[in-house]
Amino acid sequence: MSIYQEIGLKRVVNASGRVTVLGVSTFSERVARAAVEGGQSYVVIEDLMTRAGELISEHTGAEMSCVAPCASAAIALTVAGLVTKGRYTDMMRLPDSSGLNNEIVLQKGHSINYGAPIPTMIRLGGGVPVEVGQANEVHPEDIEEGITEKTVALLYVKSHHCVQKGMVDIETMRDIAHAHGLPFMMDCAAEEDFRKYIAMGADIVCYSGAKALEATTSGFVTGKREYVQYVQPQYHGIGRAMKVGKEQIMGLLAALDQYDERDHAAEVAANVAKVDYLVDQISRIPGLAAEKIQDEAGRAIYRCRVTFDGTQPEGLTMEKVNEQLRSGDPIVWARTEFLNLGKVDFDPRPLNEGDKELIVKRLQEIMEG
Repeated sequence: MSIYQEIGLKRVVNASGRVTVLGVSTFSERVARAAVEGGQSYVVIEDLMTRAGELISEHTGAEMSCVAPCASAAIALTVAGLVTKGRYTDMMRLPDSSGLNNEIVLQKGHSINYGAPIPTMIRLGGGVPVEVGQANEVHPEDIEEGITEKTVALLYVKSHHCVQKGMVDIETMRDIAHAHGLPFMMDCAAEEDFRKYIAMGADIVCYSGAKALEATTSGFVTGKREYVQYVQPQYHGIGRAMKVGKEQIMGLLAALDQYDERDHAAEVAANVAKVDYLVDQISRIPGLAAEKIQDEAGRAIYRCRVTFDGTQPEGLTMEKVNEQLRSGDPIVWARTEFLNLGKVDFDPRPLNEGDKELIVKRLQEIMEG
């Protein structure tokens, strides 16, 4: 029995992935031990944050890094740094940035809601989002002509939530930013390679700690010193509402060390085997069809997509199937981005022993009525 069941909540079979709505991820004993030990001693937080930034940079190859309570906060704090450039009186009046250069240019297909809107995170830091192009098509000229004397950065959002077709690629947007003497900022919250985008020439990259790293609830920004140096001072202003605890920081550092030691190829293979099992077993259920799909953003993440095969019971919709999955005990929580198209996806990464068999059983029961 989990600690959540002890307080009267249902057990959850997480078949959705590392998502905030389900607590993102679970962490290892190593990470938990670091978090507990970090919480049992006192430390000068400013010194801890500075030292943590140095250690994070060893894992990213960047000049400087700063911890944050999550990736969303990393975005807001970074924008605040770019807008104020460390000027004390400007930091003290955020999110009011009237009269300052404060525009952040992003592609319209990247103006997403991932549980909260990207533009909201920009505004929290005193930024003004400038969306360019159309939702399904952006040209380099849209970005070029969206830049004004008030622009402080170009933001690229690397996410499966984004429109994947018709957008300007990373390299082109990076080159536009640099040609205008502007920093190229990336939101890579759920990405799994913590060196890739710095090596590609991004100036600032924001990551989640709790997603791919499976750390404590945390995040960080990493990049060039000339920009990242303005992030940590924001904790004396708007960052006060985004405090990151000492236990979060220590858990994050342990997870970074652990991540470098993990066998990622073996993890992918194990997850693919789970997907293959689900596809095979669910395809045997009358009324359902299943296939293996890859993550929309191109990560090495594979999922089982389930649809009807045309012989499902009359009146049964995928929305009703999902309702029954979530109303049972335990709750089975699948991915529902394409639910309006009659599709649910099952992500194998968070599944525990016996979970994949339970999913098949529940679907069988639902289809049998």
